[in-house]
Parts: sequence; C-alpha cells; structure tokens
Amino acid sequence: MWRSIDRVSMFGSSSRKLHSVWNYQNVIRNASANPHLSRQVFSNIPPSPNPRFFSFDSNLINHTDGDKEHHVGINTKGLLSDDENPSSSSSDSEQSLVGLEDENDSVVTAESEQSTARLDENSDVLVGEESVGNDLEDLEGHKINLEKLESVLSLLQSSVDGSLTSSLDNMDLTVNEEFLVRVLQTPHVPGNNLIVFYAWASRKLDFVPTIRVLNALVHAICSSLKKTEAYHLWDLMKEIGEKKEGILNTESLNELISLFSKLGKGKAGLEVFNKFEEFECVPNAETYFLTIEALSRRAMVDWAWSVCEKMLNVGSLPDSEKIGKIITFFCKVGKARDAHSVYLSAKGMNKCPPQSSINFLISSLCRKDETVKLGVEMLDDFEGEVRKYAIKPFLSVIVGLCRIKDVDEAKNLLNKMIDTGPPPSNAVFNLIINCLSKAGDMEEAVKMMKLMKTRGLKPDVYTYSVIMSGYAKGGMMDEACKVLSEAKKKHSKLSPVTYHILIRCYCKLENFDKALELITEMKDFGVTPNADEYNKLIQSLCLKALDWKRAQKLLEEMQENGLYLNGITKSLITAVKELEEEKVEPVAVSEA
Repeated sequence: MWRSIDRVSMFGSSSRKLHSVWNYQNVIRNASANPHLSRQVFSNIPPSPNPRFFSFDSNLINHTDGDKEHHVGINTKGLLSDDENPSSSSSDSEQSLVGLEDENDSVVTAESEQSTARLDENSDVLVGEESVGNDLEDLEGHKINLEKLESVLSLLQSSVDGSLTSSLDNMDLTVNEEFLVRVLQTPHVPGNNLIVFYAWASRKLDFVPTIRVLNALVHAICSSLKKTEAYHLWDLMKEIGEKKEGILNTESLNELISLFSKLGKGKAGLEVFNKFEEFECVPNAETYFLTIEALSRRAMVDWAWSVCEKMLNVGSLPDSEKIGKIITFFCKVGKARDAHSVYLSAKGMNKCPPQSSINFLISSLCRKDETVKLGVEMLDDFEGEVRKYAIKPFLSVIVGLCRIKDVDEAKNLLNKMIDTGPPPSNAVFNLIINCLSKAGDMEEAVKMMKLMKTRGLKPDVYTYSVIMSGYAKGGMMDEACKVLSEAKKKHSKLSPVTYHILIRCYCKLENFDKALELITEMKDFGVTPNADEYNKLIQSLCLKALDWKRAQKLLEEMQENGLYLNGITKSLITAVKELEEEKVEPVAVSEA
C-alpha cells in the first residue's frame, strides 16, 4: 500500500525527476473515519520521516497545503528512482488504490486523484539543487536555520580569537532544543567549546534546558576521554544541580562516573556518587557498580566497600556478570569475607555470579583459617554438572581444612565427593593422608591409602613418602622399610625425598651403616644423592660417631659426582681427624 502511495506522490508518468514527498495526512484522516480501512492503511504506511536524522546536504521541499507551509528535509538516496523501477507510473499506483476502493468504498481513490492533480499543478516544484530552502522544521515545529547551524559548527570546530561567547552573541542565534542537540551530536567538536556553548545557550531567556540536551552534552564529552573536559563538565553539572532545574538525572551522572573511572579518577567518581542525594537523583544498580569500579582501579578499598555496603543495604545489585567483578576485586585485595557478603546478597536475589568468580571466592576464603568454614558452606550450592567438574574449589577447601588440622571435616567432605562428586583425585587423598600422618594416626592413613586403591587410583611416590615419614617420626623404622619395599615394587624410580626421610631417621638413631646402604641403593633406583644427603650424613658421622674416615670417603664420592661440600662441614672432618691424632700421640708417649 505504501509503495503505491509512494509512486503516486513521487513519480510522474512522463518525467524521471523526483517530486516532493506527498502529504499523506489526508489519507490517514479519511482512513481514521473507517475503522476497517484504517487498519489496512495504517499497517502499510510507515511512520513519518523524522528530519532530525537527515544529513545537512539533504534536499528541501516547500510544499503548500492551503495557507500552511511545511519545510520537510528529504534524503534522496533513500528513495527509489525510475531507473530502479522502470515500470512504476501514476497509472500503476491508481490501479493499486482501486483495489483498496473495492473493499472500503472510494475514499482512498478520491484522495489519490486529488493528490495527483496537485502534483500536476505544481509539476515545476521539484527537488533539486536550485530549490533547496535554508530552514528545516522538526517534529515539534521548531525551525532550524541550516546556514546558522553550519556557522555555529564552523565556529566551535575552529580556534576562536577572543571570547567564544561574544562570537556567539554576535551571530544573533535563536536556539531551541533541536538546534542544540544537532550541535552537540556533531563529531569533531572540542568538548570545552561544547560546554561553553551549552552554558551560553542556557543563559538565554528564550531557551529552557532539557534533559535531552544535557544528556547529549554529557555523551559528547564522555566520548572524548579527556581529563580537563571531564572536570569542566562536572563543574557545569554542579552548577546545574545547585539551581534545582530538575534536568540532572541518574543516566547522565552514571555516564560521568564511568568517564572518571576510565580516566583513573576514582575519587572524582566518588564525589559524583555522593552528590546524588543533593541533586535529588536516585542511584541505581549501575551507579553503585560504576562507582565501585572507579575506586577499584585506584585500589581505594575502604571507600569501595563503603559504597558496596550501601548497595547491599538498599538491595540494588547489578547483573550477575558485574556482581562477579565486584566479588573478584574484593578477593584480590584480601577482603574475601566482604566478597562473601556480596555473594550471599546476590544469592538471596536469585542472581548467580559467574562460576569463575565463585571458584575464586572459595579459594580466597580457604587461604585464611577463620574463613575456611565459609568455603565449606559454599560447596553445598554446587549441583548437577557444575558440581561434577568443580574439583578445584573442592580441592581448595580440602587444603584449608588440612591446614587447620580439621581432619574429620576433610574426611566427611571426601565421602561426599565419593557419593555425589566431583570424583576425588590423588591430590585429595594425599592431602588427607599427609594430615593423618603428621597427626600420628598411621592406622587411618593406611586405611585411606587402601580406599584410594579401591577407587582405582594408584598411590604415587608422594603417598608412600608421606606414610614412610609418619612411621619414621614415630620410630617405627621396620614399617617404614616395608612401605619403601612396596614403593620400589610399584615405581621404578623414586624421589630423593623418599630416601632423605629414612636417611635422616637412621642418622638420628645412629644407625650409620643402614644410612650408608640407602645412599648406595638410591643410585640403583635412578636417584642421585644430592649435596644435602651427603652433608647430613657426614655431619652425623663426625659429630656422633667421630668417624672421620668414612666421612672422608663420602667427601671423595661427592667430588666424583660433581657435588661440593660447604666449608663448615669440610672443616668439621679436619677437626675430628686432628682430635683423634691428638689422642693417639699421648698414648704412644706413655707406652714408651
């Protein structure tokens, strides 16, 4: 329907020149009288073009309807031409309208004939370069002089000698909302000039500032990311707020806070936030988030938490993604307990932060002894597929429980993991076995290793070393050696730590022969003794057994392996040797 109306109003039967836009208000008026017809007409006619979005080089039409003159801007690139639709003609359009007449009397056909007649009478009024007007009228009836608009833009985009306001005064401008918005939305205009222009316009008696104009100014300044312009805009907005004009709003203030955040000016962002009540604006969830984000960029933790507390008290939380960012920030600065409060508030409002933020929160809680239990409680919220693959947060909690020596809670959590997931790994079992071994509960430690085997997991070298350490500290060297024998059967290569545990214990028990055997055995299982093993054994031989000869042999063996003994231990061998020689000489003299 609209296409046919377009053809009637825009194309002549014998000319390919583009005519003016047909005034279809009469069609709408007649269609409104017939409800059935209005539904068909209104559903096919698009909304009236808004001149606000036309470019400045658009063609203009002076269309006369009685005594009322309309100035409408048309962007000719958006219309069809005869070259694109060679078959289009006024006769085709009339045939299209006849179909509508059959259903809804002859209202539209009569209207189209009147319009066609008007086009014939005014066939000389065409859209062309020579017929362009200088004024443009918006939907509210405000006329915009394009020449003066271009003059203002030229002035604002160029450097001005002297005062910008005096130059504007000399232009004798009549400003309205649409004029200001067009200026403020024009790119490549210095922000400070826009601020001066807005302040100049707001002082004129014939102009009343509006929210739309202020938002356009704020958006233009915030797009430039310049510090001086941001502070000038904030000074202007404070003046506006003090006048109580009612045009400051949450949206514009939020955009300014966001600008200060991007510039790294967290304190300025907080100042804007603190002015909300004075400006009679109500902060929303975005306000709180942007302020916290601005403060977090400068690590202003205490101020950020004060804003966050206000957000929690009023229950105005942002979306889940932004809640996750808030939680992550407080965890990074060591405020895991505060981050947990944010998590609980979000949970109460059925907002679930990203899983990565929750995992990081649990890990942060488990780093401090007093908050480990909070991490345990959070694990109860894991369900389904999320719980199935949540091995990292569960492992973090196990580490925390073992650190605070809460073995019973760690075992209970292990049983829950076996029942409902996630499946416990070697690391989980090793942590609990290590905790039991340090506590001297070797019976439970061995049971845990057996449970590990029933789960299809193979105890690694670390597992055997931990159990050996528990037995060795308790003086049960025979049991420790049995564990070593099992470890040698299961693993072809052991670690230096495995032997280091037994060597030190044998040295404490002054069983140096067994310790020397282990040094030799290490090489057979692909383990090279390091300087520490030699150092401990040489010191024990010198200080406890006064056996400098075997100590000297170990020193030579070290040198062959490319290892070096520290000077203190070397001097210890020499001292023991000299001491022994001094004892031998008095005995030889007495016998003589």
